[in-house]
Amino acid sequence: MSLQAPAGARRGFIDKAMSGIERVGNRLPHPVLLFLGLFVVVGAVSTALAAAGSTVRIPGENETVAVKGVFTGDGVVWLLENFIPNFTGFPSLGTVLLMMAAVGVAERTGLLETVVRASISRAPRALLPYLVAFVSAQAHLMSDVAILVIPPLAALVFKNAGRNPVAGLIGGFACVCAGYAAGFTIGALDALYTGITHQAAQVLPQGADAPTHILINYFYTAAASVVLAAIGGFLISRVLEPRLPRPEDASATPDTDGGPAVTTEVTPLQRTGMRRAGLAVLAYAAVVVTCWLFPGSPLRGEGGALVPSPVLNGVVPLLFVAFLLAGAVYGRTVKAVTRFEDVPRMMAEAITGMSAYIVLILVIAQVIGVFDWTNLGTLLAVKGAAMLESVGLTGYLGLLAFVLLVCLLNLFITSGSALWSLVAPVFVPAFMLLGMEPAVTQAAFRIGDSATQMITPLNPYVFLLLTVLRRYEPEAQLGSLLSRLAVFVVPFLVAWLAVLGIFYGLDLPLGPGASISTP
Repeated sequence: MSLQAPAGARRGFIDKAMSGIERVGNRLPHPVLLFLGLFVVVGAVSTALAAAGSTVRIPGENETVAVKGVFTGDGVVWLLENFIPNFTGFPSLGTVLLMMAAVGVAERTGLLETVVRASISRAPRALLPYLVAFVSAQAHLMSDVAILVIPPLAALVFKNAGRNPVAGLIGGFACVCAGYAAGFTIGALDALYTGITHQAAQVLPQGADAPTHILINYFYTAAASVVLAAIGGFLISRVLEPRLPRPEDASATPDTDGGPAVTTEVTPLQRTGMRRAGLAVLAYAAVVVTCWLFPGSPLRGEGGALVPSPVLNGVVPLLFVAFLLAGAVYGRTVKAVTRFEDVPRMMAEAITGMSAYIVLILVIAQVIGVFDWTNLGTLLAVKGAAMLESVGLTGYLGLLAFVLLVCLLNLFITSGSALWSLVAPVFVPAFMLLGMEPAVTQAAFRIGDSATQMITPLNPYVFLLLTVLRRYEPEAQLGSLLSRLAVFVVPFLVAWLAVLGIFYGLDLPLGPGASISTP
């Protein structure tokens, strides 16, 4: 779909800028082809540097390492022997599939959507924008389903409360996108990010001891989601809604592009299911925490430490059981699960939806693998760190420059996994050489990956939003929609950066055991 201005209308700056982004982005190849091309480039560059006898010395290390070529005898042998281990051993692969399988049960039984509906359906009129923003900032747990469910649901709730439904629709979408990497919730996105971070950190020897578990950004994302919700609610209520025309048909009921009509109703049976699921998870969590805190427990770390400990290292299987338990209990209550076979079927359906991701990881794993083996990643990290240091872009200023770079790239490469896989192998070790843990670089990436996602015409969900918007405003055009969404970009970007600045300035841990600076 292309940007279309009304016939005879003058195209403004936003229309022209977005059209340019669309043209450039549409010329980019499929992410698989993009990484295949990158593999060839890495192979050619590493082979040329190896032939020239290039070496690199990591600051603080006495020995130098030589750059090795992919397109050499040794390189071909290494690739043949490690092609499958590169793929099957890729850190995020198993973690993402495990989380998706469990979250898929909670999603397919209807638990996640019911929780969202119950959260905002009875909110007071004045607090409604803030509650929509807060729920949206937690919604990455639902993956892309959140973008399909929350905006039209928010529009319907706004309409029922006597407010402008377009404000709920656009505000809900903006807050889902801007808070996509935030929240108190943990999902497959966190597993995907940290898996790539872990692999990128291995470029340097000290990366083996760096914390790269799924919770390394948890304190930061939880705090950011509260700030984003407050700002998002203010922008919806005080900036967006007063400037919107009243819809021609305020009685319109949005749905998800041909899907069933959205409803805010939560039945007594669904409330019973939520209550039972919540009690089951609380009982499970109480058992885990009790075993963790018990003196002499095998779930404690070395010397009886709580952090790090097997509980922290094994948080993914613990979360897997929690989501599976909640989904199964809820599904059994509402009769979405009537026999045991329904649960593994739902898990299989959720994993089937990840087939494109699995194919992409097959290629990404090889690229990151050769980055590591050839020492090209080390070379680029050392040179990149030296360049940042020479121009004074160290510390928080360096992170700021990185965020702005990701914001720009995110306009053209809308896949978060693809973009993080492109930049992580260079910037994670580069910032480590500047004294920062991988958790900080990942946190900075989350900002750039979220801030501009809502205004790129390469985001297919923007066009879905436009389709729903036209049920309220039949003459709505993409340019006007993007200009309304643009209201949220700078405030959200500033809020993300401000929270990161507080954590950085006070040297607060970004997550359990994940400090700002390297030891």
